[in-house]
Amino acid sequence: MLVTTRIRRWVPFIPLAVLVLLALIGPFVVPFQPERVAGAAARPPGDGFLFGTDSTGMDVFSRTIVAARINLLMALLVTLAATAFGVPLGMVIGMNEARRGPLGWFGRAGTRVVDLSDAVPALIVGVVVVGLFGASMASLTVALAILLMPNQIRLTRVEVLKVRHDAYLDAARMAGLSNGRIMVRHVLPNSVRPALENASFVFGLSIIVSASLGFLGLGLRPPTPEWGVMIASGVSDVMLGRWWTALFPALALCVAVASASAAGAAITRLSRSTARR
Repeated sequence: MLVTTRIRRWVPFIPLAVLVLLALIGPFVVPFQPERVAGAAARPPGDGFLFGTDSTGMDVFSRTIVAARINLLMALLVTLAATAFGVPLGMVIGMNEARRGPLGWFGRAGTRVVDLSDAVPALIVGVVVVGLFGASMASLTVALAILLMPNQIRLTRVEVLKVRHDAYLDAARMAGLSNGRIMVRHVLPNSVRPALENASFVFGLSIIVSASLGFLGLGLRPPTPEWGVMIASGVSDVMLGRWWTALFPALALCVAVASASAAGAAITRLSRSTARR
């Protein structure tokens, strides 16, 4: 019974693990070069082409698999950057917004900026960034990290507000610890969990936003294999009955987001069960 329970705990991670494995080894095992013509244009699935070919004759299966590396890598970088910068900022804002002086001004201004960020649509900011810096993986990653960072800042700040007046922090101050050491040693371990649990949401949302930019023609340039770009180029094919060019990258996108969500929910359950112990 205990073994079965442990196995069930790891089941939600299997789809995401399979996707990560495909992203790692996919470019080395696909049957065709993803950016080169592999056969006749608009061939349906079958007859040597598992997912068919698109309107230019490129293999849809190879492009869908290789695109997983680009989309997942971008989502991972965005998640790491948004969390690595968002957690310290949220901690500093939460600890100092009630103080006087420059630190207090910074904390209160940071809170207002985080609140105002909800009023700015992510796609609008993405359009501006792409227009200024071009559609590259680096510019898109930075833009998405900045867009999604307020989520991590807000969650960390809320937890800091709960613990900043606890007795153990007063004891640390009486022991002569500086505010910096108090934040790193005591505040951070007790306020970082919500942001870490929210990382899966940031991961999935970054996949959706990057694909949306690609769908609007503001993502990576063709013939780079990317799910949003593939879906956009396949929309006109769907009108002509060639459904496969858009269906398979759309399914891959849905599976990736659902897998990240399932893994995040499982991490949340595990962390909360561990906390109860």
